[in-house]
Amino acid sequence: MRTIVSRLINSRSSVSRLSAITASGNGRYLSTDSNKVDEPLKVEEAETVNVPPPPSEKLLVLGGNGFVGSHICREALDRGLTVASLSRSGRSSLRDSWANNVIWHQGNLLSSDSWKEALDGVTAVISCVGGFGSNSYMYKINGTANINAIRAASEKGVKRFVYISAADFGVANYLLQGYYEGKRAAETELLTRYPYGGVILRPGFIYGTRTVGGMKLPLGVIGSPMEMVNSLCFLYELH
Repeated sequence: MRTIVSRLINSRSSVSRLSAITASGNGRYLSTDSNKVDEPLKVEEAETVNVPPPPSEKLLVLGGNGFVGSHICREALDRGLTVASLSRSGRSSLRDSWANNVIWHQGNLLSSDSWKEALDGVTAVISCVGGFGSNSYMYKINGTANINAIRAASEKGVKRFVYISAADFGVANYLLQGYYEGKRAAETELLTRYPYGGVILRPGFIYGTRTVGGMKLPLGVIGSPMEMVNSLCFLYELH
């Protein structure tokens, strides 16, 4: 490309062959190649082409009516995204005005027939799905449910998938074996299906004030001491 441009710049003969066109008042034009006055130019009206606007980004939040998911939905709306949520309970009980702008889907990730239509038009997915209980239940909710979502999104052609996992906490890994084994299984599936468009987040214990109905639950009362205990256990293991 540089060679071609250089030749064009340094070639005097190229310039001499270019025709300079000057419009006259009566609609005729003069060409420097000859002194002859040519016929008037015929100008045709250009055809109007309707170009569709670029597609908007649509985000599907799995577990969007939960504590973390609801914050993600609100933040995404503030950034101008089209936001949908999928959860077993469907529409959130939140009474905030922003909740009216979310597309609420009800479905169960363990039953593919109940929710796959929620992926229509989706360009990115963020999964906040997780839960506690027996080891088998925790593996099913944290692992199998998310694996199903990752596979379905990949088959649907969704470009990006973000999975909110959990950081290792030493002793907690043994006490909540099904929870962490499920999380790690989902991470493995994500790395397989989305080697370039997948993101795994491993935050610590997430807490804050959650509103359920008209009542506020200060999760920090439990979260702060729990985080401190986990940190002390981690430091003990380092020694």
